[in-house]
Amino acid sequence: MVDLATQYQHMKPEVDEALQAVIDSCGFINGGPVKDFARELADYLQVHHVTPCGNGTDALQIALMALDVQPGDEVITTPFTFVSTAEVIALLQLKPVFVDIQSDTFNIDVKQIESVITPKTKAIIPVHLFGQAADMAPLMELARQHNIAVIEDNAQATGGRYTFPDGTEKMLGSIGDIGCTSFYPTKNLGGYGDGGALSANDENLAHAIHLIANHGSDRKYYYDAIGVNSRLDTLQAAILRAKLKRLDAYNANRRKAADQYDALFAENPALTTPYRAPYAYHVFHQYTLRIVDKRDDLQQYLREHDIPSMIYYPVPLHISKAYAKYGYQPGDFPVSEQMAKEVISLPMHSELDEEQIHYIAETVQSFTNSKL
Repeated sequence: MVDLATQYQHMKPEVDEALQAVIDSCGFINGGPVKDFARELADYLQVHHVTPCGNGTDALQIALMALDVQPGDEVITTPFTFVSTAEVIALLQLKPVFVDIQSDTFNIDVKQIESVITPKTKAIIPVHLFGQAADMAPLMELARQHNIAVIEDNAQATGGRYTFPDGTEKMLGSIGDIGCTSFYPTKNLGGYGDGGALSANDENLAHAIHLIANHGSDRKYYYDAIGVNSRLDTLQAAILRAKLKRLDAYNANRRKAADQYDALFAENPALTTPYRAPYAYHVFHQYTLRIVDKRDDLQQYLREHDIPSMIYYPVPLHISKAYAKYGYQPGDFPVSEQMAKEVISLPMHSELDEEQIHYIAETVQSFTNSKL
């Protein structure tokens, strides 16, 4: 699904030199590259503050903690996402309140949010799924009307952008009160292990994030808040600094690969190719097709032809066993449930070449021609 080996070979001297510099310095925790990376990522995202942390899940948890939410408060999000988005809500003894998605973007349906807002609603977490922005302009307007915080789950869309109705363009992760991202190796900006970061423009909120990520302390052995231990490893920061310089090129390569897939599938009525919302600069963390009825058969056919694929996500969170106590039932979010039965993601990464794309597409076409 992702060719990290080839990507490394393209930047091997720079990465090796950066890693050796960390080893030579022995600054393995909060070393200079961590601070440098935080500053460089803030510049890239066009935000005032970035706090690196241990992983994307930690970023979401720290974001909620920084908002000073209390047990029983409610947080609105989508059931069609990786579990981390809802997991941190439950871990903090908050109530996840789900809203269905749009069938074209796979992102939260903003028009449905207002109907589930209550006096206990403290935050909304839109997920920029598969690399495409949620519709942030109406979402932010609604949140401001109700004095609700917005946390962007930007784990899959670092480098993505959103264009507002007035033509203003902003980086994803810079629009809400807090942005959260992940540097898991397969992400568009991925390390060689776990990592994450939070972004914010508000000074007080950024300070709270910094405290919480560091045991509630900004001075050793003095504790001003209840916190956690969530740090980006210096070795990972060194790698990420090298890769951040290439992120726009990586994303451009992904978009080019998506264009090629789109062209090859254009005449196939059995497939629905990814929609690109007019307000979004889609960075294609995943290239996700929809196919009715035969999705699992297609995955098996691809496997037989040595082509990897993934199903994100086969069970929407509202009907997962872990979230049964919140009272949701099958049928509550029909679009999410339908998409869970139809989606399949093909290989997508910055090193895909035309020969690989053609082989993958031809194999998919062969299946649909013979089976449908």
